[in-house]
Formats: sequence, structure tokens, C-alpha cells
Amino acid sequence: MKRALFLPAAVLGLLLAFSLWNSFAMSAHVRRWQSQVDEAVRLAEDGDWSGAAAALDAGYADWSRKQTYLHTVTQHDAVDDAGAMYHRAMAFAACQEDSEFQAEAAGLRDQLRLLAEMERFSVKNIL
Repeated sequence: MKRALFLPAAVLGLLLAFSLWNSFAMSAHVRRWQSQVDEAVRLAEDGDWSGAAAALDAGYADWSRKQTYLHTVTQHDAVDDAGAMYHRAMAFAACQEDSEFQAEAAGLRDQLRLLAEMERFSVKNIL
């Protein structure tokens, strides 16, 4: 009887370990991406639009390197929405549209938070 339960218990243990790792990894990625957006906003507020655009470009490049991971573990619509927000924020930074840039950056930060929340290991997400 003990042998019959070993494989299912091992699979459940591996799934639990992956879920915990994914939750922590996603949270770490999101914190990094949000800090990159915050840096771009700070530069824009200081009037350094070229620096803001460069910071946002660097953040988007970092974001782009994780696309396979993101599309594997989370909802495609949420990832696609964040990608579109990056593009809109970069366009507003290039045009130096302050209020639109600030609004889009705030929306992007919130969308990134949503990605982390969807992958958080919690009872709400399990049920």
C-alpha cells in the first residue's frame, strides 16, 4: 500500500514545490519590473525624457526576456495587456507627454502587480 501512494505523493510534492517557486520568482520579477518603471517615472519627473525612455526600454528588454516563462505560467491576456502598456508608455515618453506617461506608467505598475497576484500561492488562487 505504501508503494502505491509514493508516486502520487511525489507528484503532489513536486507540484507544490513548483507552485511555491513560481510564486516567489514571479514576485521577484514583478518587483524588478516595477522598480524599472518607477525609475523611468522619476527621470520623467526630473525632465530627463531621454533617460526615462532609455530606462523604460531597458525594462521592456528585461520583460521581453521572460516572455516564454510568462506565457507558460500565467494568463496570456494579462501578459499581452502589460506588453501593450509598455509600448504605450514608451510612446508617451518619446513624445514627452507627461500626464499620459504618468497615467500609463501607473496602469503598467498595476498590471504587473496583477501578474504577481495571479501567481501568488494563496487559498484565494487555489479555490
